[in-house]
Amino acid sequence: MFLIAALGNPGSRYEKNRHNVGFMVAEELRRRHGWGAFRSRFQGLVGEGHMCGRRVLLLLPMTYMNRSGQAVAEATRFYRVPIERILAVHDEVELPFGEVRLKRAGGLGGHNGLRSLAESLGSRDFWRVRVGVGRPSDHRMSLADFVLSDFSESRDDVLALIVQAADAVEAWLAAEGAPCPA
Repeated sequence: MFLIAALGNPGSRYEKNRHNVGFMVAEELRRRHGWGAFRSRFQGLVGEGHMCGRRVLLLLPMTYMNRSGQAVAEATRFYRVPIERILAVHDEVELPFGEVRLKRAGGLGGHNGLRSLAESLGSRDFWRVRVGVGRPSDHRMSLADFVLSDFSESRDDVLALIVQAADAVEAWLAAEGAPCPA
């Protein structure tokens, strides 16, 4: 079992926020792989099936970003998922908009969702797909306000970013199993 933790905040208020890009990527993966609707479990919404020849649990914590680790830890314990098979998909202000990077372990970069995962899992050694959302152009705007605001980029550019991040998730899974269909 591989666990993909798509980080974000529940509710329509946050739906199009930069901080919810993980949820957007999860929806793209669900659509691509023809999975049914997400269901409630582990303090979140989950989809379960196969991607790239691997059994996958796709989890969207409904605990809000700052407590994402609670839901992830609950699912991890239930399925006994080793830390190296956990991937967090999250917004990253340290990357320019449109850049996506795959990374294992490392610092938390002030990201409260990652901090919650590290505390709840007892390790920082999980994988991450870092989805670049950039920084505010107005330097007076706080990072919290920035990530909790909707994307200002065009809809097409945001969709391209989501597709690129979903491709990165599939590349990570493909490195562990069968290639994903194109």
